[in-house]
Amino acid sequence: METNLQNIEFQLKNVVENAPFPIGVYTGREMTVVLANKAMIKTMGKGNNIIGRSYFDLLPELKGHGIFENLLQVLDTGIPYKINNSRVDLVIDGILTTHYFNYAFTPLHDSAGNVYGVMNTGAEVTDLNISRQQTLEAEEKLKLAIQSAELGTYEINLLNDKVEISGNFRNIWDIEDNNITKELIVSRLHPDDLHIRETALKNMGPDGKVSYEARIVHKNNTIHWLRINGTIIKNNTGDPVSLIGITQDITLQKESEEQLSQLVKERTVALQRSNDDLLQFSHIVSHDLKEPLRKIIFFSKMLTDSPEKKTQNIYLERITTAGHRMETLIDGILTYSSTNSAGFPIESIDLNAIMLGIKKDLELLIEEKKAIFVEQSLPTVEGSAILLQRLFYNLVSNALKFSKADEPPRVTVSSLPVFKERKSFIRIIIEDNGIGINPLHAERIFNAFERLHGKDRYEGTGLGLAMCRKIAERHNGTIESLSREDGSEFAVELPIKQEGGFL
Repeated sequence: METNLQNIEFQLKNVVENAPFPIGVYTGREMTVVLANKAMIKTMGKGNNIIGRSYFDLLPELKGHGIFENLLQVLDTGIPYKINNSRVDLVIDGILTTHYFNYAFTPLHDSAGNVYGVMNTGAEVTDLNISRQQTLEAEEKLKLAIQSAELGTYEINLLNDKVEISGNFRNIWDIEDNNITKELIVSRLHPDDLHIRETALKNMGPDGKVSYEARIVHKNNTIHWLRINGTIIKNNTGDPVSLIGITQDITLQKESEEQLSQLVKERTVALQRSNDDLLQFSHIVSHDLKEPLRKIIFFSKMLTDSPEKKTQNIYLERITTAGHRMETLIDGILTYSSTNSAGFPIESIDLNAIMLGIKKDLELLIEEKKAIFVEQSLPTVEGSAILLQRLFYNLVSNALKFSKADEPPRVTVSSLPVFKERKSFIRIIIEDNGIGINPLHAERIFNAFERLHGKDRYEGTGLGLAMCRKIAERHNGTIESLSREDGSEFAVELPIKQEGGFL
């Protein structure tokens, strides 16, 4: 299955790379080029090494023509921008040359719905514009004699609605009738796209140009996307007499744009997951290893200070246990750091063993605060042990950290089965009698770097609960803070079974 996905991804990349029209993806306010196919590289004319460079720096000749502003507006508003027959002057091999393009700027959204970049697609229509201008000057009438199999031309007599066609028009519109009328052409349009044509005609400028993209329905009920450009031709008295134009089947282009957008989205999710893994890795190294090391140091000092052999043996046993715990953590970290891009392998996890290991790690803090644990037996679930250990470690650690000064911490762990969406889940409740959380902040506490208390009162980075949510979601579960009058209560829901072999 993985090989099939790799083949599909390779084929998609190959389609994008060799597409006959320019495709580029730019991110951030500097519009950094992160993707450009061969056609885009050729169109820019700035050499092959453009990835990683700013679009603004690559094409300084475009400054002052509104293109930079349109890019940033799409980034800021998330509203696509599209223009046809736009003149663009580019410096190619040191020479400023005039080109015309139909191009679009499409916003790209991350998993949270935020716009992080812009996809640029287009087609050069320089030859078409030059030809049209020359024909208008010479004959005051535009005749598009396109022989390409991918294009079709038409001319509609506005006085009697008769239509003349050429090129690949019949195949594009799936029309076999000898007598082609405007009504017949319009009837081919998808019912939901009729308003697009009407709007384009209504908003036609003083130059008489009309341009739009719409779907048509072939006789076999297949849907095709067309790009339709046209120009009104007027007689000597200024009255419109005909509409001439060109149609192009852009179905493959639309599909490529959609696939590219999906590919970029998937790559963004993979990058975000990689960043999350790195953040979790750093916390495992900086936090999980501290507890057994602290115990080794503490009991080593107690061992040195104690003259009784029996007491020394107790301390030696605890030092050995802490050393084994550190060895287990190091092995887990090595496994964590070497995990391939497929994710974390799914394994069967005894949550009771997870909780027992956490209490051993926090043994000194538990003894120091005289903490009381009230626990029910927990089930076995599927997931990543190292991630779930981090999730529950954070919750238990917080319950001990945010305790009241005049009352020993009391941590209650319970669970109950939940069945939803035709799947079995376990709902694990962790309650404490600590300082509690204002219900108004029930969601805010899961934001990264969010702190409700100053560092002078409680140490921490503000990342613990944000990480808990990410780990729960990675396991296709949830975590929420429940409102209570006294203390805190967190509910973690995890599926009993995971789909696939990796998280």
